[in-house]
Amino acid sequence: MNGLLPAFWAEALKARRSRAIWLTAAGFMMLPLVGGLMMIILKDPVRAQEMGLISAKAQLAAGVADWPTFFGLLTQGIAIGGAIVFAMVTAWVFGREFSDRTAKDLLALPTSRAAIVAAKFILIAWWALGLALLVFAAGLAIGNAVLIPGWSADLTWRSFGAFLAVALLDFMLLPFVALFASMGRGYLAPLGWTFLSVFLAQIAAILGWGDWFPWSVPALFSGMAGPRAADLGLHSYVAITLAFVAGLAATFFWWQRADHNR
Repeated sequence: MNGLLPAFWAEALKARRSRAIWLTAAGFMMLPLVGGLMMIILKDPVRAQEMGLISAKAQLAAGVADWPTFFGLLTQGIAIGGAIVFAMVTAWVFGREFSDRTAKDLLALPTSRAAIVAAKFILIAWWALGLALLVFAAGLAIGNAVLIPGWSADLTWRSFGAFLAVALLDFMLLPFVALFASMGRGYLAPLGWTFLSVFLAQIAAILGWGDWFPWSVPALFSGMAGPRAADLGLHSYVAITLAFVAGLAATFFWWQRADHNR
């Protein structure tokens, strides 16, 4: 692909010079921090109430303060948190070209449009991976600081694999965000699509069709949707793969054919 490496270098340079990396990292760090707070509360609800962390009428979710529960919170949190934060990253990477009015200048460069789009997706993949690793590492540090019991190397590796798998499933749904950012020429359309897809995913899971709806698969895989997670099968992963391929193809096609006159 002509010019892929220079295109990726340019995209990485634009990201490094922006505040978006730090803002998304700061926002995503709320996940392990909230998980650590939940562990503190579950360890000693009476003490947490005395400290003002919860009210007397607060209803705590069922669970115990141990590493399996904490890892479960992280994995479930990235299913929804990752879908939103990764979508914000994608909207920024694709939408900023239109908000900054650099799209037509970008396409005037001696680099193929396919290389430009591919470079953006590669940057998003590395960005999402970096955020996921940061959150999991922070989770390990916070869990150790809170002194929750039940840690083992085997549990950590299995939980890490499940955590990355959910992050990957979130990533596979991002091409449609990129498509809406491109077609909408900015940030509003992709963010609107993101919140709509999260809402529809919840509805599909409640109705029992989540295993067929690609945007429900990450939450089901993480166990967030409860017993219906067992309904995931080969058809679920085929559905999310088809959504990934269709989103990629549509985004590449749009950039190849669309008239970028502004």
